[in-house]
Amino acid sequence: MIAAKGDLMPGKIATAALVAGLAGAVAAGDEGPVPEPEPIGTMSELMIKLMYPASDAILYVESRAPANEVEWNELQAQALILAESANLIMMPSRVVGDRDEWMRDARLMFDAGAAAYEAALEQDLDALIALNEQVYMSCVVCHRRTRPDYGRNYKRFDDPPAEALPAAEEAPPAEEGRLP
Repeated sequence: MIAAKGDLMPGKIATAALVAGLAGAVAAGDEGPVPEPEPIGTMSELMIKLMYPASDAILYVESRAPANEVEWNELQAQALILAESANLIMMPSRVVGDRDEWMRDARLMFDAGAAAYEAALEQDLDALIALNEQVYMSCVVCHRRTRPDYGRNYKRFDDPPAEALPAAEEAPPAEEGRLP
């Protein structure tokens, strides 16, 4: 039967009911467990391929200042990667050691990355330079807690304990012209 020209309402209702029924059938068939985040890369891969390059972009921004829109877009992407990497390491399967400490450490990186992203969006070089220490410390705090030998050979960190240094009389004399 063909509906009269002004009698299209029953067809629209039938079509809507059919679409709703199909959508309900698809949804009912998907009653499995709710998907959980699943890591693909290792923590080392995240550090080397995402976090190091992203943090370097911020840490060296003063000497590698963006000069055009393309470079600002690249810097924005690196700052966003840094902030979102913090979310990646907050996944339950990536927690190392005490969960609360890990989450606080990751939040330091998130906050630094988010602030850097905002500054990059504003193309505010001075703000990015000012964030340098915050980005750096977000790395140091976590690494000191999770990597026992972290910073052992770097002068920027605290001096080693006195017992780790040779006694003055035991130290061999430095040869002239050579560094100890």
